[in-house]
Amino acid sequence: MQHERAPRPLPLFLEMIREAGTKDPALARAALAGLRAYEQAERVPRPEPKPVVARVGATSLRGHGGEGPPALLIPSLINPPRVLDLDANVSLTAAIAAMGRQALLLDWGPADARSPLDVAGHVSQLLVPLLSKLEQPPALIGYCLGGTMAIAAANCASVERVITLAAPWDFSGYDPASREALARLWLQSRASAQSLGALPMEVLQAAFWSLDPARTVRKFAEFGRLNPASAEARRFVQLEDWANEGEPLPYPAARELIEDLFGANATGTGEWRIDGKIIADRLDAPLLNITADHDVIAPASSAPAGERIGLPAGHVGMIVGSARAQLHEALAGFLTPCR
Repeated sequence: MQHERAPRPLPLFLEMIREAGTKDPALARAALAGLRAYEQAERVPRPEPKPVVARVGATSLRGHGGEGPPALLIPSLINPPRVLDLDANVSLTAAIAAMGRQALLLDWGPADARSPLDVAGHVSQLLVPLLSKLEQPPALIGYCLGGTMAIAAANCASVERVITLAAPWDFSGYDPASREALARLWLQSRASAQSLGALPMEVLQAAFWSLDPARTVRKFAEFGRLNPASAEARRFVQLEDWANEGEPLPYPAARELIEDLFGANATGTGEWRIDGKIIADRLDAPLLNITADHDVIAPASSAPAGERIGLPAGHVGMIVGSARAQLHEALAGFLTPCR
């Protein structure tokens, strides 16, 4: 079992609390109390990683049970994949395995093993070769940027069907102010990221917080009022630890994500290429896009073309919150082999 410890708070978060305090001192005090409770919360040891089914370099497919046609879950490059198998009560991989599928979860592995790769390179040099190791074309289920990459893989390899979960494609669907803020953050961080060879997770977290800083402060204030022993409090700690952890983003991938996708909207304008091939969101394989109505990280307006189901949830809540029952129902319907 792997033991956890609380991540240290970022100066940006403390500055967000300070700014909130200029308007609502009581909210700021509650948020600081919540932060202290989060730091002091008991961490539950994590289970050992699931067995490796296939591997390319340091990137692997891990078996999460189930029998039948393979369904491969593809996480984002930014946060750890474990949000898709958070615990026994909240596990998308377990739900997929119960649908008559062999559930596989992609583990991108350490960033330093992927340092030369941009986003397209992760698809062409890691994801597509892993697909070739399976006995039959899988269903791809991609979460966040993993959904964008699932569509790219379906342009380059044979797949049974594709499902995206809160995945961005048309980046013009983002609020212009959010895209401009990310561009400014990149301008400030690019030289350091290039020198390091990677964009640290802390910088990416700052970008996420900047999308809705008031909500970030509120959720810590609300956490501080919870019974620390409650299931809700334990889930909050698990999710915050997950959100604050993760490998840095290799510099080529960060540059392509921020400049070419967010900045130039290469996917939405049909200009994204992998090995010279234009990557499109209109596939030969069946495609379903499941979006979250309250998503600020990947708003529904940025979703790929095609069939869409919207859920009354946020970006992470659609996976681990109360809307997950609706998510599982939609997935079960689309993954039925006869469809």
